[in-house]
Amino acid sequence: MRSGTLHASTADPQVVPAARSMFRALVGEGQWQALPRAVQLRFDGELAPGEEVVYVGEVACTQRTRIGRLWALLLRFAGSPLPLESLHHTASTVVVTGTRTGAQCWTRTYESPGRRSQVIRSMKCFSGPTGLEERVGAGLSMALTVSVESRALVFRSVGYHWKVGAWTLSIPMWLTPGAITVRHREERSGRFSFTLSVVHPLFGCLIHQVAYFRDAHGCAP
Repeated sequence: MRSGTLHASTADPQVVPAARSMFRALVGEGQWQALPRAVQLRFDGELAPGEEVVYVGEVACTQRTRIGRLWALLLRFAGSPLPLESLHHTASTVVVTGTRTGAQCWTRTYESPGRRSQVIRSMKCFSGPTGLEERVGAGLSMALTVSVESRALVFRSVGYHWKVGAWTLSIPMWLTPGAITVRHREERSGRFSFTLSVVHPLFGCLIHQVAYFRDAHGCAP
């Protein structure tokens, strides 16, 4: 296990070198160079199978509407990918694990005082119509685009899918929580932020969450 910056690894020639080339390729060299160096180092590397990167921090605030809370409850069958509580100043951990297929397993843990911790797991796979998709439970996935905006790395959902056996079905946007946007921004003192927004086409912003993290060893990349 390690924390912080990703580095290339060539120990196993059978491992698909996913992260080092794919995030950078999806963004494009021009946009990539507009990112802060710390963000580049965080995403421009390869994790060997089973190798981990760990970040620790806290959820600063979570805002949810009633419909947002309802969607979080409904999606418990798919591994609870949305926050089940309106968290504020709540300890959180993010663990990114490499796989033999070149995908990345992201595990997010929210430590709610006096309550059972919420653990969210998803797979970031370099596949699908946009070259990147995030898969949760029950065969649900969403295609993502990646861009650079105001020196932040931005992930946006552009479509939801449900895989049943050999069939992959597109889900109309109004039957989903809405468009998901995650912004990864470098902050001061070695910290970085993840900002999550979920916006439904009919009901507007359902969930907005801001969390701050740093390298688990307390060292900036």
